[in-house]
Amino acid sequence: MSTTEKTADVSGIGPVEGADVYSVDHPAPLIEAPRKRTKKTPKSTRGNFEMAAWLFMRLSGVVLVVLVIGHLLIQLVLDGGVSKIGFAFVAGRWASPFWQVWDLLMLWLAMLHGANGLRTVINDYAERANTRLWLKGLLYTATVFTILLGTLVIFTFDPNIR
Repeated sequence: MSTTEKTADVSGIGPVEGADVYSVDHPAPLIEAPRKRTKKTPKSTRGNFEMAAWLFMRLSGVVLVVLVIGHLLIQLVLDGGVSKIGFAFVAGRWASPFWQVWDLLMLWLAMLHGANGLRTVINDYAERANTRLWLKGLLYTATVFTILLGTLVIFTFDPNIR
């Protein structure tokens, strides 16, 4: 019985694969410690944007769940359902600053939440930098346009339009 077999019997662990590769003449490769920062080391230009975007997705998601479920509960259950929703219903609803802010918050959070998610998808799947640039430019343009137009509609809505 060899030494390796005796050790395997006693410890219950078999021989280690590749254990005979390293020896005094052939040591394991040395992994150097990371460099220490000095005064000459340039500061990182990378900020915490991705962490802030990740945190925004979680927080806005929770707030959106509350806003949307509240919106659906009030509009569809307490106010009589879809058949009651019309121009006069919206005019009456947006006469109150509370509902204007509610809908505005829902619009802004939904658009920013969706744009941030789509930005992540673009970063993950668009292989060429030029493609990413154009897709994100289109995304940001559509997001800003929708937010501005929606905000304009909410605050300038005139129920007396003819």
